[in-house]
Amino acid sequence: MSIKAVDVKNLREKTGLGMMECKKALEESQGNLEEAITNLRKNSALKAEKKSSRTAVEGIIIAEKKENDIVFVEINCETDFVAKDNNFIDFCNESLNFAIENLDKENLLEEVSNGMEEKRMSLVQKIGENVIVRKVEKLTGEILAFYVHSNKKIAAGVAFNTGEENIAKEIAMHVAASNPLVLSPSDLDENYINREREIFKSQVEKEDKPLEILEKMIEGKLNKQLSDVSLLKQPFVKDPSKKIEAFLSETSSEISSFTRIEIGEGIEVEKKDFAEEVKSQLEG
Repeated sequence: MSIKAVDVKNLREKTGLGMMECKKALEESQGNLEEAITNLRKNSALKAEKKSSRTAVEGIIIAEKKENDIVFVEINCETDFVAKDNNFIDFCNESLNFAIENLDKENLLEEVSNGMEEKRMSLVQKIGENVIVRKVEKLTGEILAFYVHSNKKIAAGVAFNTGEENIAKEIAMHVAASNPLVLSPSDLDENYINREREIFKSQVEKEDKPLEILEKMIEGKLNKQLSDVSLLKQPFVKDPSKKIEAFLSETSSEISSFTRIEIGEGIEVEKKDFAEEVKSQLEG
């Protein structure tokens, strides 16, 4: 089948692999993007897809704690220049305050988007760039702490059942740095586990070793992967000699939930020049 230039572009952006390798993977998967990513990983060409949905969208994330809630707001714009503009920053702060004033509403994102729409349109006209209220998230708990990185591109929040706020702040910083998917391996979706197992099976099945050894290799790789994406099983960034669960136990802390936000996560960005380059090479 004929592979479109835009599909090659998307796969290359998601994987960081070469253009021809991406084209071949799409041909083998009959144009199915997710199947192409999985096949690349099975062939060990792609080791991880943690960042497969991330692109360089600009903007900032801000947060504030009020009583038993932390509110996070992500506002996107088109350039880093505008992200540092005072008019844009003022709009972001107003959006956060609006969210805090409406914490009792069921859909905070919709509430803030509608409530700030007139000011958003006015800002767009003033700065000449599109502005989007992309995320408004609330984290609720007894003991709360959050961390926003200095560039305001990554933020994380943690809720404890027991413990101290300063310890929760350290865990929030760890979450921002290590990007866990879940609290514990038992929280992972069965489909995720099965997909990872199939990938590791494909990676080792050509090894000239007994079946029982191959099975142990697969389970070893799988268990490591599940630990790598589970907060409690991750090595603590400040002291890699101990796991997060050990650090929490030592400090008499119990975590109930966490959240992490990164600017532009999951947004596809059009790169016209690159698409034209791919198109010309494919057609050539």
